[in-house]
Amino acid sequence: MRCSNLVVLAGLGTSLCVQPGAANGLKAPTMADLWQQVSMHQDAAAAATNPAGLDFQQLLALVGHAPVRMDVEALMSRCRLAESFLNGAQKDEVTKFVALAEAHIIRATSFVMQNHPLPVHAEFLRRAARRPQRKSRMKVFTTNYDLCYEEAGRQGRYVVVDGFSHTSPPTFDAIHFSYETVRRVGDTESFDPIPNSFHLYKLHGSIDWQRQETSGEITKWMQSGKPVLIYPRNSKYELAFEQPYLEMIGAFQAALREPDTGLLVVGFGFNDNHLAEPIMAAVRSNLSMKIVVVSPFLAPWNNGAANGPGECGSNKYLLQLSSLAAAGDARISLLNCGFEQMVPFVPDLAAETDLERHVARLRSIGAA
Repeated sequence: MRCSNLVVLAGLGTSLCVQPGAANGLKAPTMADLWQQVSMHQDAAAAATNPAGLDFQQLLALVGHAPVRMDVEALMSRCRLAESFLNGAQKDEVTKFVALAEAHIIRATSFVMQNHPLPVHAEFLRRAARRPQRKSRMKVFTTNYDLCYEEAGRQGRYVVVDGFSHTSPPTFDAIHFSYETVRRVGDTESFDPIPNSFHLYKLHGSIDWQRQETSGEITKWMQSGKPVLIYPRNSKYELAFEQPYLEMIGAFQAALREPDTGLLVVGFGFNDNHLAEPIMAAVRSNLSMKIVVVSPFLAPWNNGAANGPGECGSNKYLLQLSSLAAAGDARISLLNCGFEQMVPFVPDLAAETDLERHVARLRSIGAA
């Protein structure tokens, strides 16, 4: 936290602690949840057509996916591959399923509503995002589509620099990441950076991004346009080198090369090679970088009859990191806990501002 550059890589694990909101009752879906929900929607869609279409099990057989392997990412990859060699009605069935699955993923990840309670994210931002003036802004890179960090930032009155313009509609341009928000000191020529601000990079897109077909621009909160998301499939590596994802990946790689960088990896399983490889390259080459990896399943686990070696035993990247730490590499730390258990350990280096105390008072009045 005292490093000159603080970089956070947040994965699905940071959203699993979010409690369902009173308005919609939804919560962040796991991959197992998505598998179950997509199968139910496919069976319902098949039964509603006349003549009946392929149910979920028949679709699995068509694309050659083993039913016991309940992996949505692998299934979507199979479907995209099957579309390249199937013809006629069979290809149409697979194409319809892909569209159904992608539409459901957008709905399932749209669980954060306005004023959604996000105490863990809010406390993390309070402790980590307020940086001393001589240090750079915290950079949060997330693979999640949801709006947890945007909503927590809005509730805490943070300036969230996410690459979008302050126009209507907000339009993406990476140049906005190079701008700084400052406050003029009285009528003088002095400017002070505001304390409550951080950079947010959505590495796989966001549920509120749309690409306009005519101009190709990426905007927010418009009904028209195509959603800008990298859906779960094995082509994520190739898709990550299209715009705007290329800007995000490039910023991530550049941030890891900066001297005196602290990298906090939380809720990310090191299963995306296009993100894990830059981290390992930085571990090998950037001797001034410090890295903390946080996940609740790093260590071997035992749950009655079920047990496992832990992610440090089953994932090659985490195995390398744990081996380096065991060999005495003091730059690397691994915490076997979840996001909500980690936040209290984050040091509170900056004093609470008057604005934060004022916002807390107003929110307590509204809750009462």
